Amino acid sequence: MGLLYSLLIGAIAGWLAGSLMRGGGFGLLINIILGIIGGVIGNWLFNYFGIHISDGFIGDVVTGAIGAIVLLLIAGLFKR
Repeated sequence: MGLLYSLLIGAIAGWLAGSLMRGGGFGLLINIILGIIGGVIGNWLFNYFGIHISDGFIGDVVTGAIGAIVLLLIAGLFKR
């Protein structure tokens, strides 16, 4: 069940980040990967700065989306 939950959160967070940053997603597989990696980055950033987002589904989606947005910003710097 944990893997399924991670994939669902990753898909939603990746889609949300892609929609906010470029106006559209990148496809289901890339959105899932982006959201999962974004969740890891978001958790690390929030722990580093001492920020706590609410627990549960919404908190996980917000954390994953913010981490994915940071990941997209960093990737955009290397693209130029």
